[in-house]
Amino acid sequence: MGNRDTLLISPNHPVFDLPEIVALEQGLFEREGIDAGFADAGGSAFDPAERDPIARRKEALYETEGADVYNLCEWGGIDRLERGRRKGRIDYLRPAVVAQGLVSFDPGLNEPHDLGGVEVAVNEFTGSHYTALHLLGNTLPRQEISVRHVGSPHLRLERLRDGGVRAAMLMEPFLTAALKEGAHLLGSYFYRGSQVVAPHLPQERRDAYIRAVDAAVDVVRARPWHESARHITAELGGLLDPADLGTAHVRYTRARPFDPKRFQESYAWMRSWGLTEGRSDHGSLLGSP
Repeated sequence: MGNRDTLLISPNHPVFDLPEIVALEQGLFEREGIDAGFADAGGSAFDPAERDPIARRKEALYETEGADVYNLCEWGGIDRLERGRRKGRIDYLRPAVVAQGLVSFDPGLNEPHDLGGVEVAVNEFTGSHYTALHLLGNTLPRQEISVRHVGSPHLRLERLRDGGVRAAMLMEPFLTAALKEGAHLLGSYFYRGSQVVAPHLPQERRDAYIRAVDAAVDVVRARPWHESARHITAELGGLLDPADLGTAHVRYTRARPFDPKRFQESYAWMRSWGLTEGRSDHGSLLGSP
């Protein structure tokens, strides 16, 4: 796979991949001399309730060398490189700054304090999981925090609707869809993600990729929001109009380094929750593979 000319991106939800989508749409990768595109899963079916992070679509494509790069939350980037078999590195913190919102249709739940002993639906070892722990950990004793793996945001929204769960973490466009249907917001947590890159990509190609993505962020910030929102709402198949989606829970800024101080703080927090064995350091995950 190291000799392939096309740089393949393993797809994430459009709210996170918007800079890559716009970079492809605007020819910004080509301007940097990169032939890039989203990886094709080849008709493979991926279970939206999958519990094993490495078996999920974007991770599976990367692990099997069907993709060269993908983005996910910063804690997930650490987890996947420690958990997976394929080497790689975390190249930078992604441009998408997104909120996971804690939402409920239950009139008895109105603030994070009400969630003691109440299961919160998440997708385990993703942003929804980690941000739930961050958000609730600032209010409740850890022993009272309960998260339940449900799976993808589609499934979490469905379980909220049918009463299968009383609360869930959701990001856009699922967050706006839930609020439009009558759910209420108990709290939100903004976070960035990280970009995992394959070991064979030379530094100059990684730098060119980041320049294209940063240029796409400039396009997103300069043009009317609805032109970008249409990519995000498309995931709901017409349930939301682009005009329904605001920018209260999502914004885009240029990529930034995952510096040692931030890494150490994030890694220490993961260790405190038993989410990593703690065998890595900044150099092993962000240095040359």
